Amino acid sequence: MKKHCTGKCFDSPWTTRALSEVSGENPEEKDKKKISVTSRSNLNVPMTEGNLEKTQSLRSIPEKIVVDKPAASVLDKKEGEQAKALFEKVKKFRLHVEEGDLLYIMYVRQTVLKVLKFLLIIAYNSALVSKVQITVKCDMDIQDMTGYKNFSCNHTMAHLFSKLSYCYLCFVGVYGFTSLYTLYWLFYRSLKEYSFEYVRQETGIDDIPDVKNDFAFMLHMIDQYDPLYSKRFAVFLSEVSENKLKQLNLNHEWTAEKLRQRLQVNSNNRLELQLFMLSGLPDTIFEVTELQSLKLEIINNVTIPASIAQLVDLQELSLYQCSLKIHSAATSFLKENLKVLRVKFDDSRELPHWIYSLRNLEELHLIGSLSPETSKNIILESLRELKSLKTLSLKSNFTKISQSIVDVSSHLQRLYIHNDGTKLVMLNNLKKMVNLTELELMHCDLERIPHAVFSLTNLQELDLKENNIKSIEEILSFQHLRKLTCLKLWHNAITYIPEHIKKLGSLERLYFSHNKIEILPSHLFLCNKLRYLDLSNNDIRFIPPEIGVLQSLQYFSVTCNNIENLPDELFFCKKLKTLKLGKNTLSLLSPKISYLVLLTHLELKGNHFEALPAELGSCRALKRSGLVVEAALFETLPSDVREQMTVE
Repeated sequence: MKKHCTGKCFDSPWTTRALSEVSGENPEEKDKKKISVTSRSNLNVPMTEGNLEKTQSLRSIPEKIVVDKPAASVLDKKEGEQAKALFEKVKKFRLHVEEGDLLYIMYVRQTVLKVLKFLLIIAYNSALVSKVQITVKCDMDIQDMTGYKNFSCNHTMAHLFSKLSYCYLCFVGVYGFTSLYTLYWLFYRSLKEYSFEYVRQETGIDDIPDVKNDFAFMLHMIDQYDPLYSKRFAVFLSEVSENKLKQLNLNHEWTAEKLRQRLQVNSNNRLELQLFMLSGLPDTIFEVTELQSLKLEIINNVTIPASIAQLVDLQELSLYQCSLKIHSAATSFLKENLKVLRVKFDDSRELPHWIYSLRNLEELHLIGSLSPETSKNIILESLRELKSLKTLSLKSNFTKISQSIVDVSSHLQRLYIHNDGTKLVMLNNLKKMVNLTELELMHCDLERIPHAVFSLTNLQELDLKENNIKSIEEILSFQHLRKLTCLKLWHNAITYIPEHIKKLGSLERLYFSHNKIEILPSHLFLCNKLRYLDLSNNDIRFIPPEIGVLQSLQYFSVTCNNIENLPDELFFCKKLKTLKLGKNTLSLLSPKISYLVLLTHLELKGNHFEALPAELGSCRALKRSGLVVEAALFETLPSDVREQMTVE
């Protein structure tokens, strides 16, 4: 694995390209410099049995790679994918090897054992080799045979054996001194830590991390053979190098033509490009000069360069959970051109500080959690610098309206707070925001309509969706808000509508859906300017005939109630375009439905109708797609009426 991985890293075209681009030198010159570094290396090689095998395996990498490898000016797609795979392999290899020091410990133990074995052999043989003699006195009773009292035996090979023994001790001594030097090398240098400081200085790639344990030990062993291998291998440990490779691959994959195909018109009628979960930001984006809105979601390592100035029409930027770096020249461009900014974050520290310098910013949307401690510090403290800000949307968990929000009240026109269920208290600061035309306090656990709202004399639209409001007696105070045309009290726990509702003569849109209302007061229909009335998802049983007063009514919904009959006066509202009566207990639809000649959407599904009146044919604007009804019930209409509705 090590041999294969090192060889591939050394042989990869990306290695030469990364070393040349990051350090800013010519690749051929750098290769010459690497060769000279190798030649002047004065490190001694401890050639023991343990590292001899590793050294021989490393020699299998061809040396011509160093000299003959051409510089890669442009990587093709295949080479880029191979280099990307190498980065992943190196990461996995490092993660696996750097966790422990088994190889280092085994190598140390092996070397210590060799030294002990050497000492034992030397001590034992040195003591015995001196006793080797050519002539030896024999203790044999052979006097009767030879006539001699003393007899000596002569070993003819003893002299040769003595010389071989001394020669053997000399070879063992060389082996032993090599083992001793290896042991000294192991303990004199910290082989469990490896620093790429020299490589960082030599190449200019200054983010190469130092390594430890077995990974460091293996790199030290490689250095004893050739430091050039570690230098080339280090390229694949650098995030800078990896990011450059990812950028090249990204540009190959996301061409300008492909990006243009993904352009769509967003809700603000701007040409928008949305990119999701990429490894970075393609440089080719800046070639799509017609781009007006850029939306980036869950993209790490986003770098906005100075070339963003090429997007002369860019006015809207959305950053959803993106880690972002921005060039100073890009900041200047955004400061002058950006109108709308949306930022979604997990931690308030992820908020880019440059957003407070966007002097021409008109809309700011922040989505993320802000603890009470954090909200004091911020983030929001610099909002006062946004002199052109008209719309501020905050989806977070505030407990009170921050003073920093009030600081922009002189020019703020729309304020949207989605509090994710956290109770919002101390709303007195709202009184100072007298220029507000739209206010939304959603999911703020409000139990009553905040009194501070009644001081906002320029307010045109109020949305109190998804709170815990049960009583709206304070609604009488809305009569002082002469410009209020839209009131949204939906998704609450309101049980009744007070008579004071009649005082709101300027109302044009009223939302009471998803409450617990049982009775509709006739005074409600004295708001004769109503064009939009939503009473769906309640417990209403009866619609008062006074509804006929609403001659401006265009939208009326009472779906998901308990209504049994419809007053004929409902069909006097001749401007009705949308009528939703689904999921009630209706059994009869009056022929007077023919009065609603402007009707384009009629919802009847979920009732007890047995047949539909033929007078539906008088509603010329009503087509089959706008008639929500059971298929069997639709068949009860005369064939000519059905044919008329099916013709688009």
